[in-house]
Amino acid sequence: MASITEYSTVIEMFNKITEKFRNDIRPMLMHKIEGKYVNISFKDVSEAVEIFALGLAAIGIKRGDHVAIISENRPEWVIADMAIMKLGAVNISIYPTLTPKQVEFILNDAEVKVAIASNQLQLNKIIKIFNDVPTLKRAVVLSDKVITQEKRVMNYSLVMEMGKEFGNLYPGYVKQEENKIKPEDLMTLIYTSGTTGNPKGVMLTHHNLVSNMKAAASVIHFGSEDIILSFLPLSHSYERLAGYYTAMSCGSTIAYAESIDTLRDNLLEVKPTVVTTVPRLFERLYNRIMKQMSEESKLKQKIFNWAINIGKTYRYAKKNNVSVGSLSLQHRIADKLVFKKIRERTGGRIKFFASGGAALAPELGEFFDAIGITVIEGYGMTESSPVISVNLLENYKFGTVGPPLPGVQVKIADDGEILAKGPNVMVGYWKNPEATREAIDDEGWLHTGDIGHLDSDGYLKITDRKKHLFVSSGGKNIAPQHIEGLFLQSSYVEQVVLIGDGRMYLTALVVPSFDMLRDYAKKHHLKLTSNEDLANHPDIYKMFEGEIAKFQKDLANYEKVRKFTILSEPLTIENDELTPTMKVKRRVVEAKFRDLIEKMYADVV
Repeated sequence: MASITEYSTVIEMFNKITEKFRNDIRPMLMHKIEGKYVNISFKDVSEAVEIFALGLAAIGIKRGDHVAIISENRPEWVIADMAIMKLGAVNISIYPTLTPKQVEFILNDAEVKVAIASNQLQLNKIIKIFNDVPTLKRAVVLSDKVITQEKRVMNYSLVMEMGKEFGNLYPGYVKQEENKIKPEDLMTLIYTSGTTGNPKGVMLTHHNLVSNMKAAASVIHFGSEDIILSFLPLSHSYERLAGYYTAMSCGSTIAYAESIDTLRDNLLEVKPTVVTTVPRLFERLYNRIMKQMSEESKLKQKIFNWAINIGKTYRYAKKNNVSVGSLSLQHRIADKLVFKKIRERTGGRIKFFASGGAALAPELGEFFDAIGITVIEGYGMTESSPVISVNLLENYKFGTVGPPLPGVQVKIADDGEILAKGPNVMVGYWKNPEATREAIDDEGWLHTGDIGHLDSDGYLKITDRKKHLFVSSGGKNIAPQHIEGLFLQSSYVEQVVLIGDGRMYLTALVVPSFDMLRDYAKKHHLKLTSNEDLANHPDIYKMFEGEIAKFQKDLANYEKVRKFTILSEPLTIENDELTPTMKVKRRVVEAKFRDLIEKMYADVV
């Protein structure tokens, strides 16, 4: 459905939504405190935003100032964001996984005046670099439990108290500042997580984001009856646009997961109707289901496989308007015996998952579709606010990212690069006109850096990143993403990084599913317990040879992995090996494991 109110700025949307549902008993936001989910009403959120905005004004924040938020997802993130907006200031959103040095670069580059931190850990990063950021005057910590001797730090409660006093002295101040806000005003700087060099600050206006919100809301069916479970970082453009602004504009309730590690429990507690997510969630869920099935009796495995086949056939028939006939009864039986039990693990009320951030293997989409869990895959980038295209609930195609969003134009360049144009395209990169010219050409087309094509129905299909396309030493073009996607179908593979640019053949770094490996070792009487033992045992290596051979059997010879190395630890965001949406930073990984990679090519002459 479309947004339920008309607006031209994000803050106008917030004001109208909180006013419309001011007396609703259902919550606007939900979060967990001391093991229990707590509701926050539309009225309470609106009042907290007003007071915090006054508090920020009291400590000197005014129109055009830059304020950073470095925090995990929580209601105060929304309160701070909207308060910054109400003053006409600019939100600089920072990933809480960044190191002090990375935070320092962004604070300096963005000329941040006040930094808002969630807790002691994030505050410590700011305190460590305070004197190295000349523009930084104060820090605000969202927890009242934090104790510090740093006089430039204030806690949330104090800022709220100052806001109340400021409001008494200057009644109507926030409204006066709000009235100055124009659609073309800079609203936020979102720093891209580059794989090399320093990140670039993407400048997005209210108009950029509003155009994307309205277009997304017209095709992604959020409503006031929906509960969205939010776990992807709000500092990332995808969650911020889809799971926050767009959901809010449709009057949905937003519940915050405690962390990605608690997601399984939070799904059962919140019972959401919509979740914005990344493919990694489905890979983990699929592997967990297949692991559990491998431990069941032969009869239960047979029933499960029969049910999945029935589900796929039934869903295909329904989508293509083919008569289901007697299949309908079989499907009801399969649903009762298998599908319903799996859906209950997601809370039992899911209407759909919205997946983005990376490519979803078509096989995974079809598997969950068979179960009755709809996955709507979309595509975008921070520079496009971020959504460029998305599949439609009434007509989705696995293996594609759907048609372009209303108002967004897409074309394919001669070299296969996807170009996008529309009101959602950024103003440019902060203080970086050269990079802006490289990203947006003279005709206003954004060069995405992705390779793909439009099918006969106008659905966009991504084949790979332009900069990630390998050219073998034999001159063959190889798209690693597709090949990696094949290996990720193995229940024994957790992560995989293909190597081969400029090389004679392909190799791979493989992170195994250690839970699956322990089960395998136990069944084969291998006394292995540590990750390192599992990764280095010859029998485990031989098993992986079989898995890789199985999944690459239909590839051309030049696309096949000839050697691989099993890693003993997973790639993580904290170690700077993954982006916040869990995409592999190839160059970082290749540099870190250079010695292991070179060993796989040691006999090449």
